[in-house]
Amino acid sequence: MNSMSLNLLERPLARWSLYFVVIYLALLSIDLTDLISSVNVEVTRGLVAVGILANFLFVSKLPKKTQVLVTWGELFALFLFFFYSFDLSYAFIWSRLPHLLGLSLKSGFLMGAALTVFICAVAIFASTILALIAALARLSKNGMALGISTFYISFFRGTPLLLQILLVYLGLPQIGVILDPIPSAIIALSLCYGAYMAEIFRAGIQAIPAGQSEAARALGLKGNQIMRLVILPQAIRLIIPPTGNQFIAMLKDSSLVSVLGAWELMYISRTHGRAEFKYMEMLISAALIYWFLSVGFEIIQSRIEKKYGKGIDVNHV
Repeated sequence: MNSMSLNLLERPLARWSLYFVVIYLALLSIDLTDLISSVNVEVTRGLVAVGILANFLFVSKLPKKTQVLVTWGELFALFLFFFYSFDLSYAFIWSRLPHLLGLSLKSGFLMGAALTVFICAVAIFASTILALIAALARLSKNGMALGISTFYISFFRGTPLLLQILLVYLGLPQIGVILDPIPSAIIALSLCYGAYMAEIFRAGIQAIPAGQSEAARALGLKGNQIMRLVILPQAIRLIIPPTGNQFIAMLKDSSLVSVLGAWELMYISRTHGRAEFKYMEMLISAALIYWFLSVGFEIIQSRIEKKYGKGIDVNHV
């Protein structure tokens, strides 16, 4: 793009005209016939494009926080309108919602979203411990510890999670270890995300300046005390944000457990949708539940970040 084009785009009228053209071209891929009575299709697209531009201009004049809230509200309304166009059976969704949420027990066991949260909660605890052990072994001067940790991290980061779930559930019985679907799911998720988080832990630990260890050693602290009292408390500030993202990813990947027949959220949504041939109702409901659960994880993560801080100022350590 030459300088004349850049100068042209600096003019408000030219810039907004370009926005109009881009939006109009995007609207060409959308069928607006249902929204049209006697108005020409092209005129309708033009009016919609002008409305979108006017909305952008209006929202841009608001305070930043208000812009965020208004944008969320508009996108969520558009999201709901998109689903409303599917002509869903809301009575069916409402009747199945308690099963999806896991508000009732099946034969005394958790089900639905409650089971999904339980599986993730246990897997989060186990994977955190595995990640810390693997990260410390990865930084160890012991060759065997380094070999075991690197092999573990390489294998579980290099193979699909679905394959790992099946290997645990179908492979362990070959050596006489028979597990139910839920323990198999917890083990597979813990091993997989422990491997990913191990690298996050390692990077966080190595990000702490070497002078911290030297100063602690000069005070007479031993190696394990330095790690426990000096390094880890500072490294956790760097570890929390990416670790929180892994937990959210785990929540979504737990849907793969449905292949084992565990009565978690995805399995129930597929089962009820198949029984009444209302797949879209159940899949959309499951998507919203997963989304709300993820938002809950994000809120918890933000609270933890505020408590421990988001980073370390290396100029003051």
